[in-house]
Amino acid sequence: MPLKLIKRGDVYYIRGTVAGQRVYESTRIGDKKSADILRARREAEIIERGAHGRTATATFAEAALTYLESGGEGRYLPPILTHFGPRFRLSDMSNDAVNQAARSIYPTAAPSTINRQLITPISAVVNMAADDGLCAPRRFRRRKEDNAKLRWLTPEEAERLIKAADPRTAVIITFLLGTGCRVGEALALVRDDLYLSTGEAFVRDAKNGESRMVRFPSRTRRMLAASGVPDAGRVFRTPKGLPYKLHTETGSGGQMQTAFNKARDAAELGTDVTPHTCRHTWATWYYAQTRDFGGLMDHGGWKKADMANRYRKLAPIDLSARLRRLAWDFDVNVYDEAEQSPVHPVAARS
Repeated sequence: MPLKLIKRGDVYYIRGTVAGQRVYESTRIGDKKSADILRARREAEIIERGAHGRTATATFAEAALTYLESGGEGRYLPPILTHFGPRFRLSDMSNDAVNQAARSIYPTAAPSTINRQLITPISAVVNMAADDGLCAPRRFRRRKEDNAKLRWLTPEEAERLIKAADPRTAVIITFLLGTGCRVGEALALVRDDLYLSTGEAFVRDAKNGESRMVRFPSRTRRMLAASGVPDAGRVFRTPKGLPYKLHTETGSGGQMQTAFNKARDAAELGTDVTPHTCRHTWATWYYAQTRDFGGLMDHGGWKKADMANRYRKLAPIDLSARLRRLAWDFDVNVYDEAEQSPVHPVAARS
């Protein structure tokens, strides 16, 4: 029995049974001719899927919807879905298809942008679809990035940046440098997840989907204590005392970009210094002082060693000593120091 159109209110619905599949769904269209075209396409799709199986006919758009419904990151998916359209099949997603999408969507973008905004979301959707048995697992070639352009701050540059910033922004910068948190992770931090007495903070709903505990040096702890953190709610606030509006992309830095740029320019640092530079800086500082690669991955929230390696940079041998002179002591147990001279008593929390 072929599918039929039934009008309900101002829109047409598709109803009927084809290839053993019952259908009753809205076309969201009020024009009968356009709705009938959609009905015919839907019927052909069901017949084809019945003949060849869902694996052969599943579309990228369907897989993307499942990915989003499962809690996947959707910020960069809209232009990708527009490019491929609703009927592009998962089985046709190849490196060549990705390359064509890169030329169409991001014709002048840097390799890092294509990796982050195109290849990463496509890979995430396809990997979940492969887990669901809708397609074969596959890997997509990533663009080679120039690691030499990935900036990190020396301790002296960081001091200039902190001193040039307004008091609220200075505390946030110090926290970013001391923990390696992404900007969104820091601005989402609530008082109940901040442990000043032990020099720790619990990061919930991180970018990779897994929460983690981060540790910070005495420099960060003292700065936080002196700033007078709120008793409840968000730790970091706008100049008006309100919580920052959180962006979807947890590392974007857009929430504090204006204040950060003002401090950066006053400190006479280049435009290549962004809020996310603090994460590269933390990784370089932490490893230079601790030589603890496992701790780098755990506290930085990286699942893959190659990504952690990308963030830590080659540093001069005296970096550890220069950091220690400024109380960036990543290899010191801050809790032991707090036992000796607490700067802000905080009751231990379970």
